[in-house]
Amino acid sequence: MMENAAREVHKGVEAVYRTESRRIRATLGRLVGDFDLAEDALHDAFAAALERWPKEGIPVNPRGWLISTGRFKAIDAIRRRARFEVVQSALAERVGSARDPAAWGDESVVDARLQLIFTCCHSALPRDASVALTLRDVCGLTTKAIARAFLTTPSTLSQRIVRAKARIRNARIPYELPSPADLRNRLDTVLRVVYFMFNEGYSASIEPQLTPRDPSAEAIRLGRLLLELLPDPEVMGLLALMLLRESRRATRASPGTDLLPLEDEDRSLWNREQIVEGRALAERALSSRRDGPYTLQAAIAAVLAAAPSNSETDWSRIVTLCGLLVQLEPSPVFELNRAVGVAMRDGPRAGLELLDVILARGDLCDCHLAHAVQADLYRRLGRTAEARASYKRALRLTQQEQDRRVFQSRLAELSD
Repeated sequence: MMENAAREVHKGVEAVYRTESRRIRATLGRLVGDFDLAEDALHDAFAAALERWPKEGIPVNPRGWLISTGRFKAIDAIRRRARFEVVQSALAERVGSARDPAAWGDESVVDARLQLIFTCCHSALPRDASVALTLRDVCGLTTKAIARAFLTTPSTLSQRIVRAKARIRNARIPYELPSPADLRNRLDTVLRVVYFMFNEGYSASIEPQLTPRDPSAEAIRLGRLLLELLPDPEVMGLLALMLLRESRRATRASPGTDLLPLEDEDRSLWNREQIVEGRALAERALSSRRDGPYTLQAAIAAVLAAAPSNSETDWSRIVTLCGLLVQLEPSPVFELNRAVGVAMRDGPRAGLELLDVILARGDLCDCHLAHAVQADLYRRLGRTAEARASYKRALRLTQQEQDRRVFQSRLAELSD
């Protein structure tokens, strides 16, 4: 019986680690002002939980218990490292005098994570290093996933993160929300982090093994908090975009977990509450007359969400918005989206002509989505051999299993 009880407690500790470790680490990071020390304190706290909870039982507030224990572990570590240094002793006193973490609720923990995100996105750090550090050490995404998005290797990305941590430490960048003026200077990078976080969670809705938790829900929560902190049109636009994309989450895959194209999604299952909120935010952001990339993407998503069916979608409006987006922030990915819109409005041949120009420039040659779009346009034109060749290129380039299944299925259909 005692062994069974101990096993259950161990499972409870593991569950808390999976769901709460990053939030606890964010709070400890804000308290101690050092990423590595916070990481050590986190693991020391969980080690203490594994030792004490089987005897004492799981506390009523596990997160508060772990934050409090980690805080004292950090104090001990600081005093061990530099017992006679005045600065370190003062730091230990500051950590020790903080209010009892056991009383903190969810909002305080989210505040701590937001403070760390703004710290990591300091203008003294290179932008890519800021984003990589935040996603890895604050948001809990894997080095492999971040490296894939940055088109680099995990080892190279790890070096960037180490250098960013050292610069924060050496420059004594404070772990706190910046002044209102500095908030705007860091906002673009912070928004990029939050949207990257959302996208990883959105992908994990198809492949849940990619991440231990759901980063998209956390990204939306942080987006709401950002909007309270700074009611900027681009913050509204980002939150609208995330809500509108999230509204389709339940319909993105078939029972076999294969991705479905937009026209095959069951729109009756889309989350109407999220659509209403997202469209309202997108309209508010557009009314500011200060269109940014997130606002324009939200406007495109709002048009898609408003259509009763794929054939009834206002593709002309989408092409116009995509054109504005390309003008505002030139990007081959945005050009690809415009080509898709043109193909839906004017036919696959018109879209293919635009896509051929993008690929001829050398842009998106290594992007599996570009070749998948090309393959689909060839397929719609009845050019089977070219469609098969493009699907094979997309298959070679993708690293995601659900995409592989879709491309293999398309190839099988073309063979038949």
